[in-house]
Amino acid sequence: MSNPPPPAAPPPLPSTLHHQPPHITTSTNREYRKENWTIQETLTLITAKRLDDERRSKPSTSSPSKPGELRWKWVENYCWDHGCFRSQNQCNDKWDNLLRDYKKVRHYQSQSSHHFPSYWSMDRHQRKLHNLPTNMSSEVFEAVNDVVQRKCKTHRPPQQQQQQQQQQPPPQQSFVSQPPEQLAVRTDQQVPEIEAPVTVSEESDSSETDQSSENLESETKRKKIGTIGSSIMRSASVFAQTLKSCEEKKAKRHQQVMELEQRRLQIEETRNEVNRKGITDLVAAMTNLSAAIQSLIANHYDQT
Repeated sequence: MSNPPPPAAPPPLPSTLHHQPPHITTSTNREYRKENWTIQETLTLITAKRLDDERRSKPSTSSPSKPGELRWKWVENYCWDHGCFRSQNQCNDKWDNLLRDYKKVRHYQSQSSHHFPSYWSMDRHQRKLHNLPTNMSSEVFEAVNDVVQRKCKTHRPPQQQQQQQQQQPPPQQSFVSQPPEQLAVRTDQQVPEIEAPVTVSEESDSSETDQSSENLESETKRKKIGTIGSSIMRSASVFAQTLKSCEEKKAKRHQQVMELEQRRLQIEETRNEVNRKGITDLVAAMTNLSAAIQSLIANHYDQT
């Protein structure tokens, strides 16, 4: 009997395809899309961001990668190779919006109870009433959450990692000597005990994420407060200068009015003085005239 032919090699998994680095292509002739982001484009961007974080977290002997523009250029090249024709600025802005919406949904879900409905059970109108993003899908939320959790685990301090390892229970050695059926039963029974430390790590990761998000929000608030403060100072200085000029114009106008009033009084006094002098001269003239008439009459009687 001839030996059977060897089995064919299995096709490559999708995960290995996605983990291939993007080809560095020039962006001189690229035409970027301006329409709204689709779900597929958003998931491609999240995958590119996750791979970029993993790439940057690995120690390399080459020259250190420059932050900012080159990092998002790598994300743009990955998205471009996977059918998402967006620029690096579009990817950066979209990721900032996704992270902001993710934080809002996560904060609401952590505070939701029996009195408040879950975010995923609300419609667009109810989400808008609670000041929440209206178009966040569960698939996008889970993908962003995976990126955030991976980044928190990468940047976790060594002391906290040791504490988490100490909190984990020791491995069950008794499973090796048991039959397969009992092993399956015991595995099903031990599922809640194994999930307990995972919950603790998730809580620590969420606390770290909350702290980092609070730091980012506080820094943004400080920048906004500084901008508002400088605008208020400029407005106050302009208002003070305008008020000062108005006061100066008012004082100058009052001085002009006082000068006009003084001139009017001087003219009135001069006119009264002229009237008094004219009346005095007239009285003197009348007196002289009456004296001349009396002397004339006296001379006439003397002649007769």
